[in-house]
Amino acid sequence: MTGASDVPIPARFAEALVDPSAYADGRIHETWRWLRANNPLGIAEAEGFDPFWVVTKHADILAVGRQNDLFHNGDRPTTLTGQAADRRVREITGGSPHLVYSLVQMDPPDHPKYRALTQAWFMPPNLKKLEERIRVIAKRTVDAMCAKPGRCDFVTDVAAGYPLHVIMEIMGVPEEDEPRMLRLTQELFGPQDPDTARALSALSPEQLTALIQATIEDFSSYFRKLSAERRAHPREDLATLIANAKIDGEPISDIGAMGYYIIVATAGHDTTSSSTAGAVWALAENPGEFAKVKNDPSLIPGLVDEAIRWTTPVKHFMRSATADTELAGRAIAKGDWLMLCYASGNRDEELFEDPDVFRVERKPNRHLSFGYGAHLCLGQHLAKMEMRILFEELLPHLKSLALDGEPKLTQALFVSGPKTVPIRFELA
Repeated sequence: MTGASDVPIPARFAEALVDPSAYADGRIHETWRWLRANNPLGIAEAEGFDPFWVVTKHADILAVGRQNDLFHNGDRPTTLTGQAADRRVREITGGSPHLVYSLVQMDPPDHPKYRALTQAWFMPPNLKKLEERIRVIAKRTVDAMCAKPGRCDFVTDVAAGYPLHVIMEIMGVPEEDEPRMLRLTQELFGPQDPDTARALSALSPEQLTALIQATIEDFSSYFRKLSAERRAHPREDLATLIANAKIDGEPISDIGAMGYYIIVATAGHDTTSSSTAGAVWALAENPGEFAKVKNDPSLIPGLVDEAIRWTTPVKHFMRSATADTELAGRAIAKGDWLMLCYASGNRDEELFEDPDVFRVERKPNRHLSFGYGAHLCLGQHLAKMEMRILFEELLPHLKSLALDGEPKLTQALFVSGPKTVPIRFELA
């Protein structure tokens, strides 16, 4: 790898980047902080992984994100994957590094074609028509929380179920199937976390790959049935749109349809759940911020953006260089692998004043939580609308809010957020 001799990062930081527990105990923020200050674009060499560049600065992440042709998503694994797991995936797929082929694994020409299928559906004018349906779900969720005796786990009692119910209703998945969707999402995004893995013992790379493969097969089995049903009996839902989609005039392929269902069904709620729980965690720890937003509902959009920055549920995506190039003064070689550390960019001291402080009035708030460029999150407007509506319904009911124990984060390198947020509250 070009220039590897003069840019390696210290071993302890390289190991933290590949250790799921570091993302739950705070060591990862220490790692990113050190890298931003001392080696903002260095190479990590960790046992069992190919070397990879670690992109920690906001400006450099933007530079990669805006150059889609130069930095591909799909040529190598799109999330940080060990050598053994990568080999096993390629054996399973006949050479592809991907068990799922969804928007996040795609490059042109496929990516713009597949994105165009649902892009208009996820834009604000169409989402406006869903606002009242979402508000009904939010009210029901808040009523259930207020019926509890002044304490709950905000993750399990509120944050996990609310966006799940919204996206499943939008897709057309029956409510009785939502627990299955939640379980499969947790297994797909948190397989290293002992509370969400199918196997609680330490997993080898091969076992981890097998677990993820089984989860994907479970998802696909479910959505193939749903797809057949929607082709036979179309409805006004997203499943119907995907099931009957055409690419280049031909019916969408099975792998393309399954990838679409899985990305919408998982990313469509898990990340929103994490940011919602992160908001309540931060408000419970910062009574002054809670008082501000409670007394002035016009600050709710700011609360939403700050919670999304603060939590950054998608911790990274990987890109690979399609040609020799230069980034931040470093020589990047064709085929080099780069880790875009979004959560680090969202704490970049050059862009965010007091980045480790939670501020509902933070302006501007140019966070990177939804990515950037051609791969900007398709569901960003839906996620922000869901969170805004929930807090519009919840905050008027609350007189006080405090932690009722120690919150915990999931152990996961890719998508992670609060696993438990115990709170005490008084009703207004």
